[in-house]
Amino acid sequence: MNIQWYPGHMTKAKRAMKEDLRLIDLIIELVDARAPLASRNPDLDELGKGKSRVILLNKADLAGERENGVWMDWFRAKGFYVTEVNSQRGDGIKKINGIVSEACKEKLERDRRRGILNRPVRAMVVGIPNVGKSTFINSFAGKACTRTGNKPGVTRGNQWIRLNKSLELLDTPGILWPKFEDPKVGLLLAMIGSINDEILDRDELAVELLKLLQEKKPEVLVERYGSAGNEEGVLTEEVLQQIARTRACLKKGGELDLTKAAGILIEDFRSGRLGRITLELPKSESPTEEKLF
Repeated sequence: MNIQWYPGHMTKAKRAMKEDLRLIDLIIELVDARAPLASRNPDLDELGKGKSRVILLNKADLAGERENGVWMDWFRAKGFYVTEVNSQRGDGIKKINGIVSEACKEKLERDRRRGILNRPVRAMVVGIPNVGKSTFINSFAGKACTRTGNKPGVTRGNQWIRLNKSLELLDTPGILWPKFEDPKVGLLLAMIGSINDEILDRDELAVELLKLLQEKKPEVLVERYGSAGNEEGVLTEEVLQQIARTRACLKKGGELDLTKAAGILIEDFRSGRLGRITLELPKSESPTEEKLF
């Protein structure tokens, strides 16, 4: 299953982001804690050269607690400031002002030496579609500043938000990159909901998700649906049939509706009803080695 998605508006958004970089002091990048590497836009490292960088592991409540710690160590080893957050509930948000101050410490000291006082730090908030940027900004600000939605592509233009006297945020649209060199990246992004569902074969996506869950967390399939497939972990249709039976997914004539069952599986994973699941981990403690799947 080879997934590619790069709608035209993303080219325009990337161009606008590049122009705005000269105005900002800091880049706050949100990644999905379930797939922190796959959900990082590789273009940002080149675009953000010379800027202070903060990584927020968003949706941390949907990923494994131990795995979140592993990824935070990994990002710190690469020189990023990092913390885990749940923008929906506001968990971890209070830490961010301190992290921003630490990340911009040299900039603030330079301003003081030059006699520039009380100039707010300007931070650009970036990330791929549906990673939760707008929800994060609203939670950070304590009020609704931006539109939010549980689908990719809600934010289409850049928007400045003044949080307080010391910090201004620039909200940007979710941007992918023109081509996923590794097809596994596209799969992971589809699983977490960062690819437009309208271009996906959800039946095929559910099969790929089941294979991954059979390998990593077969117990959640048993607990939720009563079956994890066969012992070799390859019989995915059996699990879909079990989901269809237990959720009354039936076509006319009583035939099992496996397409509807596939949709239930995908939504159960995305919403966290299957529990806390991390889809990828670093291969080792080395920041140059990562493992997809």
